[in-house]
Amino acid sequence: MVRERTKNRDFQDILIIPATDVKPGLDISSQYPTPGPLEVDVGCGRGRFLQARALSHPHINFLGIDRVSLRLRKIDRRANQAGLANIRLIQGNALHVIQDILTPGSVSVFYIFYPDPWPKRRHQNHRLVSPPFIDLLHATLIESGSIHLCTDHVDYFLAIQKLFTADSRFVEIPHFLPCAEEETDFGILFRTQDRPARRCSFQKKPL
Repeated sequence: MVRERTKNRDFQDILIIPATDVKPGLDISSQYPTPGPLEVDVGCGRGRFLQARALSHPHINFLGIDRVSLRLRKIDRRANQAGLANIRLIQGNALHVIQDILTPGSVSVFYIFYPDPWPKRRHQNHRLVSPPFIDLLHATLIESGSIHLCTDHVDYFLAIQKLFTADSRFVEIPHFLPCAEEETDFGILFRTQDRPARRCSFQKKPL
């Protein structure tokens, strides 16, 4: 495992799944000490939501995915110190992790908060929420599983709503509203800038 020296102390990654194990065939459920529903925080950032949610729902297993290793290592230290054994972390591209690692019908909830809006029109094909990504979410969700989304970007929000409402495999449900302890760092920052959060939630229709 990777080690880091911070303020003259050694820290060992405990909750981050080693990169050598993040490959097709990995059994995510085997990474947790006790079985439970799996909820996935896509782009978990600094982990404020992830840690608060895991603390208040100890019987649910949570997976945080983020590209930035330093963020994950900070979450790892804080969550481990808090005794949050129901968190695991993977560094990587969310689309690739969901496609290659998560098995069909294995996820009960996806949280996708403040994904990069790629505001310039010529860059919008880089947006995470797209038809191929929605296909992956549908495949990996359990029957009646949920997706909760949030963004401060109006155009992206409208595009997300349009994609999901046009998809007959999903039905819109009342949006998820985190409690104060679960608000993300981006959410707190944007609120101080008078950039309101726009939220929507969808449920996978049962067969």
